[in-house]
Amino acid sequence: MISSDWNECLAPCGPFDFISFTYPSLEPEIKKIFKAYTGNEIPLSEAAKRILSLLPPKTTEEQMDSYMDERFETYRGVPELMEWCEKKDILFMINTTGMQGYFQRVFTKGLLPNVPVVSAHPMIKYKEQGRMPCHWFDLLEIQDKPENTQKVLREWGIPPEKTVLIGDSGGDGPHFEWGAKVGAFLIGSMTKWSLDQYCSKRGIKISLHFGLCYSKGEKRNKAQEMDINFMDLAPMIEAIL
Repeated sequence: MISSDWNECLAPCGPFDFISFTYPSLEPEIKKIFKAYTGNEIPLSEAAKRILSLLPPKTTEEQMDSYMDERFETYRGVPELMEWCEKKDILFMINTTGMQGYFQRVFTKGLLPNVPVVSAHPMIKYKEQGRMPCHWFDLLEIQDKPENTQKVLREWGIPPEKTVLIGDSGGDGPHFEWGAKVGAFLIGSMTKWSLDQYCSKRGIKISLHFGLCYSKGEKRNKAQEMDINFMDLAPMIEAIL
């Protein structure tokens, strides 16, 4: 199984970019909140509470679709990697603090191959319709990432040592901490300083760094990130699993 974060890990966007797109005046505050919880300064529940306080009562499907139509993108080779995993009988789990409503619209619009499991935040969620993944898990705190991965492993009867975790920031730290204890393979994708710092403080060894690695305070280089082809991970994953 692969259990992977999404934002700035498999796709260059942030989990709240659609809010900044719909309400541009909120962008500075949204970025501040995102940085605080990915850097483990505040819990995800507090971040969600702060964001909800900024928003009108309802974010519509039409608003989400407008964002998708103009801004949706992944890193190169990500959809192909998902399709490859399905052909190889490797369960692909999206495990993210992003919104369930985002992925509902992604799958309804056919922007990604279907995946068996999505673990995401229910803060924005729509009535399900069209082509949907078969299993949804709520993710309300960062610590729910490893808990939801464990639930899937138990349900599908997959041993932890046959699991690959992919993350990019300190928000993936607890997921990697659990993975290190059970023998999972840990991949840092577009690795931020916050993840390296989290792991180094706890003696956690990241098995593989893929794509760019950022030092403290270094700005993201999206152009270089978009040159990385995630299908290059396929032979490594096949060898691991």
